Amino acid sequence: TQSWKRWTRQNNPCNWRGGSKQFYLLITNAIARIIAVPLLVTEAPNPGIIHYETYGRGRPVLFLHGWLGSWALWRPTIEALGQEYKTYSLDFWGFGESRGSGENSANLQSFQVDSFVEMVSQFMDKLGIPKAAVVGHSMGGTVSLNTGIKYPDKVVKACCIGSPINGNSLNLLLKLSGVPAFAFIVWRFPPLLRMFLRIYSRFMAKDGKKMAAMISQDVSQVTMESFFQSIGTLRETNLTDQLNKITMPTLGIYGKRDIIVNPNQRHLLAKGVPHAKVVYIEDAGHFPMLDTPDLFLETLRNFLKIK
Repeated sequence: TQSWKRWTRQNNPCNWRGGSKQFYLLITNAIARIIAVPLLVTEAPNPGIIHYETYGRGRPVLFLHGWLGSWALWRPTIEALGQEYKTYSLDFWGFGESRGSGENSANLQSFQVDSFVEMVSQFMDKLGIPKAAVVGHSMGGTVSLNTGIKYPDKVVKACCIGSPINGNSLNLLLKLSGVPAFAFIVWRFPPLLRMFLRIYSRFMAKDGKKMAAMISQDVSQVTMESFFQSIGTLRETNLTDQLNKITMPTLGIYGKRDIIVNPNQRHLLAKGVPHAKVVYIEDAGHFPMLDTPDLFLETLRNFLKIK
């Protein structure tokens, strides 16, 4: 079997001035080259460190995770597609092993949904990827659609899975998580947060135990700033009036048992992007790739084959 490829491309460090922050980015980039970890340095106005994994060969496909997630969600998917496509799975700033520049209140713009769109664009530029299919789960799917709206020449196909078109479709808990005061209180009591997530995760996927373990691992790498800022801007996002700008082939996948994002969002996607294919899976929740992996993979593979 093909082994995982861990590598980094040489690139010019950011051209902005920032004292210790710039030094940090320079050193991190140098270390990445030496030990061959897959890190990439982005430039102003949103400088930061992007961790990613790449696997396979063929036409490029980018995979974007959701809130509190990481690239690891996509491991089974990119392993399955690696014989046909060159896959890239990214960690958003503040999640997984990616980091914004100086993660504090002065740099909260790094964790906004719009900034993640720019991050994807810079990532493609840095790695010399002129065009790619972009697949996103939950928040990542909103970023995928938004990237297709803002950079139509870069996105050849857009796929969203359990993604909000309008942030009002998020459940109440996620909406509250975008309130700084609420996030601060939650963050001050990590044992309670972990316990709650373990219980709640059992209702998010068929294999609740596996979901709980995955979420616990991913949450341990999240910063407080990215925790509330990303979901806060997602809550305020509304792509409804911009969907008509999406001209590339589009796929939406929603699960009937989704308790995180109202699956009725599929109707907004179908109305706003008439040429989109929308798949509604009766036996899946917010994570169709985990609940119904065979059907999910077949649906995604057929979509990617469209010329």
